[in-house]
Amino acid sequence: MDNNWVTEHLQTIRTLMERSALYRRALAPVMIFAGALGTLAAVCGCILKIDLPRPFVGYWIGVGVVAVAGALFVVRRQALKDAEPFWSLPTRRVTQAMLPALAAGFIIGAILLIRVGTADATMGSVLAMLWLPLGWVVLYGCALHAAGFFMPRGIRIFGWAFIIGGCGLFALGIPDGVERLYYAHGVMGFFFGALHLAYAVYLYFTENRKNAA
Repeated sequence: MDNNWVTEHLQTIRTLMERSALYRRALAPVMIFAGALGTLAAVCGCILKIDLPRPFVGYWIGVGVVAVAGALFVVRRQALKDAEPFWSLPTRRVTQAMLPALAAGFIIGAILLIRVGTADATMGSVLAMLWLPLGWVVLYGCALHAAGFFMPRGIRIFGWAFIIGGCGLFALGIPDGVERLYYAHGVMGFFFGALHLAYAVYLYFTENRKNAA
């Protein structure tokens, strides 16, 4: 085994342990931003009646890009505030862990965005607005779980909430009598909005208890 690789790996683990409190502090504002954006996007999607497959996919891909860019900005600002390097080795490890699942979600969405117009109208609508959101939820949960091996344990549990929730809705199938518009945006708003805000509240109160102790 390469001694340099072992040394680098041990250094990464040690740095992650030392910075666990920093990552925990940075997570709360990221979750608040992502949760607020996801909730607002779901409400706007319903109000604007974005209920066609191609606009729906394009709309939520755009929201996802804004969410990632905003999260990176928040983390960078936190790193500068604490005089920490932004693109450090631990940050690269977390990014590498999350990248496969996030890239898969983006690629699947982009393919549907391109091809949904040539598909049967009913089939395209079902794929884009009813099954794709659940696929995004599960893949995002996998990304969070992978990142959790380099971050506080709670992020892995948070990831499992997405995985189990998404798979559970897959198993239940499409509910009868529910409008496609509200179901699709509701799924996105609940998982990518409300759950993030709930996790931010959890981080806020647990951090306060730690500081009080």
